[in-house]
Amino acid sequence: MASPTPLPMDPIAEARRQWIAHGWSGAADAMAAFSSVMRAHQIMYGRVDATLKPLGLSYARLELLRLLSFTRDGALPMASASARLQVHPTSVTSVVDRLERDGLVRREAHPTDGRATLVVLLEAGRELVEQATDVLNSDVFAEPGIPAEDLRTMTAILARFRRDSGDFTDPMQYPDPL
Repeated sequence: MASPTPLPMDPIAEARRQWIAHGWSGAADAMAAFSSVMRAHQIMYGRVDATLKPLGLSYARLELLRLLSFTRDGALPMASASARLQVHPTSVTSVVDRLERDGLVRREAHPTDGRATLVVLLEAGRELVEQATDVLNSDVFAEPGIPAEDLRTMTAILARFRRDSGDFTDPMQYPDPL
């Protein structure tokens, strides 16, 4: 969360200055960039959390509900949800437990794979995820405090970093049809 009052200086810029003063100038820019991303994450997450909390949702719960709502049938195998959300299966199980307890999703046996369990979006979950998305869009995403062009640049830079770190691969480019 943000400090109640802004600091009189940028502590990350000061840390960068100290890095350089201590002979670590080759690592100073990367330290400052990593620290900036982590601090920005705290600020962004705080805004999202404050918006979702009155609805009884965390970002993890919203992500799973939103993912399910994007599917054709409102259902996914739990392993697929874990892979698409890029979280450990135990985390998905924990989120599903809470959503199920709140009557927003249910578990079902997979119709063709006896080893798999589907997580199914219920009507109450569908209604809540739409409400939460509307509030998040209007209260956070519509006015993020970052100009649109900078958002696109930042997203592209972070996507390249994520791809190069093994987070995903670029989709295969197919030739144009003859």
